[in-house]
Amino acid sequence: MSVPEDLDLHLDQYDYALPPSQIAQRPTAHRGDSRLLVLDRCTGAISHRRFGDIVDLLAPGDCLVVNESRVLAARLLGALDTGGRVEVLLLRPSAEDSAVWECLARPASKGRPGRRVRFGAAPWIEVEFLGDLEEPGAKRVRVEASIPLEEALQAVGHVPLPPYIQRPDDEEDKDRYQTVYASVPGSVAAPTAGLHVTEEILERLTTRGVTLAKVILEVGIGTFRPISTERIDEHRMHSERYRVDGAAAAAINAARGAGGRVVAVGTTSVRVLESVASADGSIAAAEGETDLFIRPGYQFRAIDALLTNFHLPRSSLLVMVSALAGRRRVLAAYREAVAEGYRFFSYGDAMLIHSDRRSPGASASRASGERSPSAG
Repeated sequence: MSVPEDLDLHLDQYDYALPPSQIAQRPTAHRGDSRLLVLDRCTGAISHRRFGDIVDLLAPGDCLVVNESRVLAARLLGALDTGGRVEVLLLRPSAEDSAVWECLARPASKGRPGRRVRFGAAPWIEVEFLGDLEEPGAKRVRVEASIPLEEALQAVGHVPLPPYIQRPDDEEDKDRYQTVYASVPGSVAAPTAGLHVTEEILERLTTRGVTLAKVILEVGIGTFRPISTERIDEHRMHSERYRVDGAAAAAINAARGAGGRVVAVGTTSVRVLESVASADGSIAAAEGETDLFIRPGYQFRAIDALLTNFHLPRSSLLVMVSALAGRRRVLAAYREAVAEGYRFFSYGDAMLIHSDRRSPGASASRASGERSPSAG
């Protein structure tokens, strides 16, 4: 028996052609000036709007859920005593010792155990390599700083722009690669769907009767890496830390109970909510780690709509949005976005996947094995 096309598990079914000229290298001149492609997840209908139109596309009683994690300037560039260059990207601290971090080192051969590298002068950050981790280039390091580490990173570190932005980071990125509501440091990549949102748009949404709920997912580098297995069901996500507090859970449950839609801003917000949702879609305060991988066949419990950016071919994020709206519909929308000259990826344009109706699968059970948060 053949597998329905939208449940196809082969990675080559999640590819599309994109001219390099449409990969956004810089943000728009003003935050919120992006274009917005609107896709009806039930019918496949497409319309083209401006991002500010999001206010009219959400209804009173809807709940907008954002990831308030803040990006650390965690990319360190320096020189060895021997004169060679070295780059360290701090990923996340150990749960047992906040001075011990996982990192990526380039070149990896320079990170031999016992080597110390100092970045900056006043203030400074010093990294001591402790040993290798399983992933190529990944290291365990001890980090010291002359002032509190986050302050030192702000002074010495660089914004960890993704590799498809082929330029050095600059002062503009310190502001524009953060959301306006980012408040809790911990991510090494931005929850980029939120980069479009302005304070003025949030005020207009509040006036319209849309509620706001803030959750946290500390975005790791693994979220944006391409899938390397030929079958997507063989892919394993890196785990990321999340937190949902009581206020966020109450706001989401109140909106759902009153018939409003839960609208996730970004795939990171989706992963948080779907990791903690009960069978009926209700949310409880929780924290822990999740390695949830959402793929076609997944039954969504917590969300009804998604505001997102355009994602890389053959990526777990493209697979996720295909699970929400159907692979053929999503790829058709991507082809139209390419033809219409939309800008892609982190600093690119936005996409709203929604329907006027509540999610029909909100109370459906999951397929076994698709949800495996480590805690919470």
